[in-house]
Amino acid sequence: TEDGQRLVGQVAKRQMILNPENTIYSIKRFIGRKWQEVEEEAKMVSYKVVKGPNDAVRIEVRGKQYSPEEISAIILRKLAEDGAKGLGEKVNEAVITVPAYFNDAQRQATKDAGKIAGLDVLRIINEPTAAALAYGIDKKGSETVLVFDLGGGTFDVSILDVGDGVVEVRSTSGDGHLGGDDFDKRIVDWMAEEFKRDQGIDLRNDPQALQRLYEAAERAKIELSSTTSTQTNLPFITATQDGPKHLDLQLTRAKLNELSAELLARTVGPTEQCVKDAGIDKAKIDH
Repeated sequence: TEDGQRLVGQVAKRQMILNPENTIYSIKRFIGRKWQEVEEEAKMVSYKVVKGPNDAVRIEVRGKQYSPEEISAIILRKLAEDGAKGLGEKVNEAVITVPAYFNDAQRQATKDAGKIAGLDVLRIINEPTAAALAYGIDKKGSETVLVFDLGGGTFDVSILDVGDGVVEVRSTSGDGHLGGDDFDKRIVDWMAEEFKRDQGIDLRNDPQALQRLYEAAERAKIELSSTTSTQTNLPFITATQDGPKHLDLQLTRAKLNELSAELLARTVGPTEQCVKDAGIDKAKIDH
């Protein structure tokens, strides 16, 4: 914030609308990667991503540069503090999960982030493995499990052999540029186009309006999990000489499916590749 506070989690998300340039999200897309690998991603976020020394990626906030590891460390520190509150004792050690397709550089960078946060990182494990363990699947006898993990910024699919408390990854695939953020963007673009057609103004050129659209899009997406249509009402989204303009749109689940069909289709290739790499028949997948 302007007065030097660091906000993490929901409180950070809530002020993101008015402070888009100084609010960092999806940092996982940048950690452990070189500048030329993320030039496209850098254009997609509201904060400033710049080229650092030795082709490194740096995030610039209020004139100061931070590495993705430093940003990640701030988040990990907060998690450790929350854990300490819940446990009533200090948390010094951690096991950190990462997407299964993370390469060595990305894993090492995650470990470094843990160190910066003052944690002794015992292990880095794959998210699908962590999911299987969290569900207690390893307690059920021997099974072959497919974990389909469409996260906020990344998509992972893995096939695991589990049993006797052991999880073995048979194959893994995914798309590091596909996630809930992209679904939100489809809704945002649709809202913006509808408003532009109606009012002749492109809200995507106004950072504050754009942030409000993103918040509304995510809310609408979540609501459409349990309803077939949702109303988005954003008063005073912008103003012209004629006075304030309001956005009022209805989004149906059918329309969302249409907007995101291509994104969902992009999960099919990696999933089929994963099954193929595991060298098994689809019928052999138990879960």
